[in-house]
Amino acid sequence: MTSHPFIMNIQFYMQRFLPSEFGMDPARMGHALEPGRITFDEKMEIRRAIKEGNIPHTYISANCFAAYFVPNLCQMRTLLPPKEKVHVYGDGNVKAIFVDEDDIAAYTIKCVDDPLALNKTIYLRPQENILSQNELIAKWEKLSGKVLKKIPIPSDEFLASMKGTDLANQVGIGHYYHIFYEGCLTNFDIRDDGEEEASLLYPEVQYTRMDEYMQRYL
Repeated sequence: MTSHPFIMNIQFYMQRFLPSEFGMDPARMGHALEPGRITFDEKMEIRRAIKEGNIPHTYISANCFAAYFVPNLCQMRTLLPPKEKVHVYGDGNVKAIFVDEDDIAAYTIKCVDDPLALNKTIYLRPQENILSQNELIAKWEKLSGKVLKKIPIPSDEFLASMKGTDLANQVGIGHYYHIFYEGCLTNFDIRDDGEEEASLLYPEVQYTRMDEYMQRYL
């Protein structure tokens, strides 16, 4: 029996546990930068307790919530589309994955009592939403009819911007670095053992494409 107090409270009556760890897969983030890695370390502590307690579970790796990354074209500290210029991370060609929050909910609900999702990690990778920052910018420019000035940010300059800022900003910069410079959401293949891709598992879900999502900001 696990000694983790939270797991001890749920293990006798939980039919399936879906921990709230949406975003990057913590099992693949052991190399994450401080101080942002504490998020992943804490999630892995819960995962180890789940395994120790033999708790039925499904992990959802939802990647980038559209509302936080798409209208702002992946700019930090704003949720609105840029009007004149856009900062581009590196060469802007690293692929990330963007998912509408309603689609995240739809896939998650599908997993709740699906035996095919039991004790597995489900990655939300809708094929047409696997996009680079440049591709996202191009979609917005096509929809809005306005070309933005692109300002590239080298990786060392981006990481240096962490210095002297508050903890929340340091965590955010670290996570953005892993997503948009390293490509941590797309630089691995989904394994056959213990992992599934949601849009293949549930093809009936008609997910929202990002050019469609952007139209609400015109």
